[in-house]
Amino acid sequence: MGGAGRFGGRERSRGGQLTRVALVTGGTSGIGAATAEALQSAGYRVAVNYGSRSQVAEAFTARTGIAAFAWNVADAPACTAGVARVEAALGPVEVLVNNAGITRDAMLHKMSFEQWKEVLDVNLGGCFNMCRAIIGGMRERRFGRIVNIGSVNGLSGQLGQTNYAATKAGLIGFTKSLALEGASRNITANVVAPGYTDTAMVEAVDSEVMARILASIPAGRLATPAEIARSVVFLASDDAGFITGTTLSINGGKYMA
Repeated sequence: MGGAGRFGGRERSRGGQLTRVALVTGGTSGIGAATAEALQSAGYRVAVNYGSRSQVAEAFTARTGIAAFAWNVADAPACTAGVARVEAALGPVEVLVNNAGITRDAMLHKMSFEQWKEVLDVNLGGCFNMCRAIIGGMRERRFGRIVNIGSVNGLSGQLGQTNYAATKAGLIGFTKSLALEGASRNITANVVAPGYTDTAMVEAVDSEVMARILASIPAGRLATPAEIARSVVFLASDDAGFITGTTLSINGGKYMA
């Protein structure tokens, strides 16, 4: 990143804007990777977190130059330590994108307690753990942008996803409450709720099921990760400073509320 001087410990970009540090969880593939690259292109200094698949993370860093840090977002002490590592390398985290998420699909009468708990611990507990790790610094600096990645299925529900849909719906209430707490400190918190997107998670869906899903999308196609990423970049920007506590649905018309 080219610099024309320093201010508050941060370099200025060529456009004169302060270069902020953004952290994306689950950021080495899919929507997370697209978001990290879009933030990098917009001038942010970016780090990503990942929980497993180190070879994918290494390839992502080699391709993009974005540093990747391994920890499990379901582990609160690991999140605190991980954020400290990122901030030691890049500076204070001013933009947090909570993208890490998993699915363990099953109809409720067949869902195990482990499938329920694992999804809640990663998708919802991980969001709490990460926000808890960064919110103190954001409040002290009186600036922050938090974007939580939800899902159309957290709005509409989905067969076989009581665990996943519960976490994504829970993110909305969490985010609204956090938005109220942060507003006076110039900290915004918003949800981006993607519809079905062309990622490895969606590619794993049975072909007959996917055909029915596509038929239910008025736009007639899947979203691209880049389309989701662009909305995150906007919500992270200074231009979105008066937008907080909202859920931005990007689903091709599949669900309108």
